[in-house]
Amino acid sequence: FAELVLDTWDLHCDRNGQEHRTADMGCKQLVVRRGQPFTITLRFSGRGYEEGVDKLAFNVATGPCPNETSGTSSHFVMTDCPEESCWSAVIQQQDGESLSVSLCSPPNACIGRYSMTLETCTEYQGSSFQIGDFILLFNPWHPEDTVFMRDENERREYVLSQHGLIYQGTCDYIFSIPWHFGQFEDDVLAICLNMLDINPKHLRDRNRDCSRRNDPVYIGRVVSAMVNCNDEDRGVLFGRWDDRYEDGMSPMAWIGSVDILKRWKKFGCQPVKYGQCWVFAAVACTVMRCLGVPSRVVTNYNSAHDTNANLTIDRYINEKGEQERYSWDKIWNFHCWVESWMARPDLAAGYDGWQALDPTPQEKSEGVYCCGPAPVKAIKEGDLQLKYDIPFIFAEVNADVVYWVVQGDGMEKQSIRSSDVGKYISTKSVGRDNREDITHNYKYPEGSEEERAVFEKAEHQKKSVGEEDEGLHLRIKVSEGANKGSDFDVFAVVSNNTDEERVCRVTLCARATSHNGTLGPQCGLTDPVDIDIEPRAEKRVPLRILYEEYRDKLTQDNLIKVVALLNDHQTGDVLVAVRDIYVENPKIKIKILGEPMQNRKLVAEISLVNPLTVPLNGCVFVVEGTGLTDGHFVKELEEPLEPQAEAKVRVDLMPRLSGLQRLMVDFESDQLTGVKGYRNVIIAPQPM
Repeated sequence: FAELVLDTWDLHCDRNGQEHRTADMGCKQLVVRRGQPFTITLRFSGRGYEEGVDKLAFNVATGPCPNETSGTSSHFVMTDCPEESCWSAVIQQQDGESLSVSLCSPPNACIGRYSMTLETCTEYQGSSFQIGDFILLFNPWHPEDTVFMRDENERREYVLSQHGLIYQGTCDYIFSIPWHFGQFEDDVLAICLNMLDINPKHLRDRNRDCSRRNDPVYIGRVVSAMVNCNDEDRGVLFGRWDDRYEDGMSPMAWIGSVDILKRWKKFGCQPVKYGQCWVFAAVACTVMRCLGVPSRVVTNYNSAHDTNANLTIDRYINEKGEQERYSWDKIWNFHCWVESWMARPDLAAGYDGWQALDPTPQEKSEGVYCCGPAPVKAIKEGDLQLKYDIPFIFAEVNADVVYWVVQGDGMEKQSIRSSDVGKYISTKSVGRDNREDITHNYKYPEGSEEERAVFEKAEHQKKSVGEEDEGLHLRIKVSEGANKGSDFDVFAVVSNNTDEERVCRVTLCARATSHNGTLGPQCGLTDPVDIDIEPRAEKRVPLRILYEEYRDKLTQDNLIKVVALLNDHQTGDVLVAVRDIYVENPKIKIKILGEPMQNRKLVAEISLVNPLTVPLNGCVFVVEGTGLTDGHFVKELEEPLEPQAEAKVRVDLMPRLSGLQRLMVDFESDQLTGVKGYRNVIIAPQPM
């Protein structure tokens, strides 16, 4: 028999891509998921494969120094009965000189770029042929994969969906912004793999790093560190919270991850300016979904940043309600992180499922700015010693806030207030644009026996108390319509829950604040008022917040912190109430003109009214959406937008994909930034 010579081969990128749910990745490369068979066709020249005469074997290899012991290379022969636990090749069918072969990786193979060679051997002569590269990803559809997720709707949402919602605002005013994850857009997969290849662990020991890429826990930890740049590790995003973003993009202006990842690549892996928590979390979510790990962005309201790990956040204010001392401990009005779904074979049983990963640089973990993966179950149970970083996240959702009122004579009085950390932990619902509250995954009901047991285990004496029935009670209310450009009222509401008249003094103070809890200048203050309240009655003390007062003080976070202080003349007690008020941006209106159909032009009409008393300069609409726009599309207005005038632009779209797509819009100007809107569009398939 003459030697068997390979002439051409076909990796069937499209068909394999459809079967492995990677077809949308748009790369001209074979992308498959581990543990699932894929088919290739080999065509030989001169003669076909003869069973019993020809021996065929394959080599697959990943990483710079592949070897079998570290699981980064495998040599396997053609067989009739494949083994689940290792690479295999089985003949599917033979047709003359062409041979179809089904290849399969084990469900715990390392992910990444692979090269593949075919070895042929006839009698005593053999040859080797390079037959192209492929990329291997995690496989949430395979029951033996550590990222296996049972529910198909959840897999669609957390692996395949390219757009989502991220919850922001305050615990009293929750709203969402649209986000384009874009994990299947051109080039994103290559950028994600490149991120793994430049991470410091890889540069320190390439072989060890590649051999650990079979483990989503390891990958999650690397991604959490690489999305921020605080370790000078060429990370993706530069964090900034001081409202000075002129030399980059304001964190509020981003609308999706793709633009950020492409900029990072284009400028040689220089950090992209600027990110804040939701941007870090959304980019990490894109990377994890792209690599095949089910992931979602979650938001925790009133999130504690407890730097000294004592589970207490101390706040010092004077008798006017103004901050007295700087504290490194902060309360963020909201904080976002990522949850990724995976088994934890490295821990005892019971900790599989959602793991918290936080790429926002806050505290170091094992010497690096990363956080997690921390089993959400361990956070709920107070198992603080497990890997990784559980005490930090436990504090984010459970710390106590203690207000100390510093009096004129320097005396400090402690005001105990009911627990307000870790509220309304939120994520987008599966398959719907609604909010799902997942607080119960992180903590037991307040005041329950289980909560007490968890705190005992975590050695945390809870200082805060429940709502008191006795005595005086203080809270802050907001009038309807805290809209940017207009004045609005806030009220301190004092309730007397006793059977006798009470006399007290109330002060209200309002200051601009930023999303991480840093206070800015004052934009409203009442003189102290003495009020007497009938038994079982309530009284309101108003503070009007004027646009001309807050206009130049508000940061791009649009937040005002109101503090109310009450001195109870009878008992000498001090009560404090605090509320973050989100000053609302105007709404963006999006109209779709024409019949939405695949590969046919479609027009979107986008409009916004200037609610301010001054013109807006440098107005820009940024538009993007998977399958609707090619990348993102920028439309600048030539003229300033006068007060109360409407800006209207038309954008031409060419829908590439059918089904439910989402068009997302961001509006920027000198006085109004980060205004978001979106519209879901159902695209009819092109008639055959």
